[in-house]
Amino acid sequence: MTNNNTDYRIRRFPKNLSYQIKSFEKIPCELFENAINGCNHIANLISLAIRAKQQKGEVMVLGLATGSSPIHIYKELIRLHKEENLSFSNVITFNLDEYYPMSPESMHSYHKFMHEYLFDHIDIPRENINIPDGTLELKSIKDYCSEYDRKIEALGGIDIQVLGIGRTGHVGFNEPGSEEDSKTRLVRLDSITRSDASDDFSGLENVPYQAITMGVKTIMSAREIYIMAWGLHKANIVQRALEGPISTNVSATFLQNHKNTKFYLDTAAAAALTRVKTPWRVGSCIWDLDLQSRAVIWLSNKTQKPILKLTEEDYNEHGLSELSLEAENAYKLNIKIFNKLQNSISGWPGGKPNTEDTNRPERANPAKKRVLIFSPHPDDDVISMGGTLLRLVEQGHEVHIAYQTSGNIAVHDHDTIRYLEFLQDMNTHFENSELGDIAAILKTLKGKSLNKNTAKVRVVKGLIRKGEAISGARFCGIKDENIHFLNLPFYETGGIKKNGLSEQDLDITKEILQRIKPHQVFAAGDLADPHGTHRICLNAIIDSMTQLKSEKWIKNCWLWLYRGAWQEFDIGEIEMAVPLSPKELLKKRNAIFMHQSQKDSAPFPGTDNREFWQRSEARNRNTANAYRDLGLAEYEAMEAFRRWHF
Repeated sequence: MTNNNTDYRIRRFPKNLSYQIKSFEKIPCELFENAINGCNHIANLISLAIRAKQQKGEVMVLGLATGSSPIHIYKELIRLHKEENLSFSNVITFNLDEYYPMSPESMHSYHKFMHEYLFDHIDIPRENINIPDGTLELKSIKDYCSEYDRKIEALGGIDIQVLGIGRTGHVGFNEPGSEEDSKTRLVRLDSITRSDASDDFSGLENVPYQAITMGVKTIMSAREIYIMAWGLHKANIVQRALEGPISTNVSATFLQNHKNTKFYLDTAAAAALTRVKTPWRVGSCIWDLDLQSRAVIWLSNKTQKPILKLTEEDYNEHGLSELSLEAENAYKLNIKIFNKLQNSISGWPGGKPNTEDTNRPERANPAKKRVLIFSPHPDDDVISMGGTLLRLVEQGHEVHIAYQTSGNIAVHDHDTIRYLEFLQDMNTHFENSELGDIAAILKTLKGKSLNKNTAKVRVVKGLIRKGEAISGARFCGIKDENIHFLNLPFYETGGIKKNGLSEQDLDITKEILQRIKPHQVFAAGDLADPHGTHRICLNAIIDSMTQLKSEKWIKNCWLWLYRGAWQEFDIGEIEMAVPLSPKELLKKRNAIFMHQSQKDSAPFPGTDNREFWQRSEARNRNTANAYRDLGLAEYEAMEAFRRWHF
């Protein structure tokens, strides 16, 4: 099996094929193993530019972005300031945008964001900070925006402009329809942009309809532009921005006309680029088994033929003659990849006892395994691998579930009020002494605006989700003593934005691992989670297992990754596919239904408005259909896994 300590695609990038890459990618692009490495690199470039200006006695003009993408850039700049004496005394900043209307004191304002994540921690003069004013009267905005542009021009323009990219391809708030000659102005936000922001505002109805933004022309006047994207949910729009035609529908494509723009991506955000998705179209490849599988599956889908019906002509006509030659002939290659896919299908996710297991995904021994399923939120276990969980229990394995976070912010206030009022009525009937506390919490909830949940409110919401998780686990046959709630501290901020991993998070994770000493660990490898909780939870597991690697039990412990409500593995990535019957799929649905606070309309549904059970079933059926289309057996549904190799 492939050693995939990092995303396996990072090894696919051709090293000496810049000319061929440029024929696809119209903006220079640098790829990093992860977002942190990419952000550190950008921060160091900014640091070098600031220091160079200081040596010349000149002012440095920075254009800055908000959102989740640049947060670690700002963290690294703060570190450089505090630990390596990077001064911002000669820096003048201009922010890209601000919601309108918006008070600078609001928790949602970009003014507050910038001070929280950067300005309050460095020595930049306050008069050097420029952020669009969301409090202006409507009649004053046009003149204000013109003055904003004039101020930039008077300083000689922006030296370095930092950009992210929105899901519509917008830079700043230059939504679809923005023109290349647009300047700073008031704009109406696209419905997709507002939907993407709805989680931060606790509902779409609270998201402003307008914003003040630098225009495309203002951005394009910068001498250098650093644009970044992190995460699989950005992959498709990155591909359009880098490889697609220039279009007002995707304002980031205008950057193709800028002489000094560079894209910075992690491997997930680069997933749809030609050099990553179909690298054989760019140049010669190292044809390991993973890449062979991807190419054959791609060809099968392209020709709409089952794998075993692909011919030499098919390979030649679609630029894969090199592959068929390396494999001797198409027939042998077809059988090889077909067998690989066939061997990934297993109804025994814990291994089939007393069976030769060379070509099976899991080991036959020990016949009965200790299994630890990590669930980032209290419902990811049943949503993502509920059918497999049921199989593991039915086949006699000792199954444990560890819920990594409380999931408390994903409970509607109205649900919480309903629970508390029930408890209040019950306590009134039984004259419970805790009535005063309950009444106070209710008062807080009923008068709550969009601020963060208080500690007591979070406790109540966490208990709601805990009760639902216990019900779901019991429904799947898990013993009460095997249900664990870790409540990792990084999650407990009361809002969408989370803290980074701490030693306490790792200590809690290591403790559960050492106590159970599992033969199998299942963890969420869903890097498309737009809120980042899955990524942090996965890092907690990997870092903990790495620190424990000297312990004897861990040498026989396999880590399997599943994906959640946001996406599924590509067929070529799957190393274990567990088929589900119609009856098993229905039972999985009923397990998901135990999570009543997440049903009908979850507080944070992401960009998919379907309920989680609907997403899950559609994804599982699509996986089964994908196997069928390649010429393999047809099942009702499949759950997919990929092994992490230490």
